[in-house]
Amino acid sequence: MIFTEVSLTRLYEDDYALWLEKNIQLLASRQLKDLDYENLIEELESLGRSERKTAESLVKQLLIHLLLYEYWTSEQARNSAHWRLEIASFRDQLSDELKSKTIYNHVVEYLEPLYKRAVKLATLKSGVKLPISCPYTVEQILDENWLPIQQ
Repeated sequence: MIFTEVSLTRLYEDDYALWLEKNIQLLASRQLKDLDYENLIEELESLGRSERKTAESLVKQLLIHLLLYEYWTSEQARNSAHWRLEIASFRDQLSDELKSKTIYNHVVEYLEPLYKRAVKLATLKSGVKLPISCPYTVEQILDENWLPIQQ
């Protein structure tokens, strides 16, 4: 069954999973004239934003835990092992996201704004005064074998 642009557009609103399936079928069979271009473009743009946001979120969480690990001295004895596990987990998840050079470059470009957001949250949690600028290099942040020296 060939879907018209109007019915595909309606399908996008009524049954996203079926809309996606039909557009994949149309792409696979090279029936490009029948695609729902408007919504397909919107979805692809959204996918790109989602990948960037996922990487940003993981970097922010990684930075929070690196800061807590290094600077929250009153909680180190009790939480150090937990923070190390969180750091390892976020790095593991992030390594999948950063296979894309574009996403990696995005993270590098936005490291300072992400750091500022991480500092705000880590400070709320710990009450500790933290460095204004990111004390870690991108290489350190991503290195699965590196941890900051605890204060």
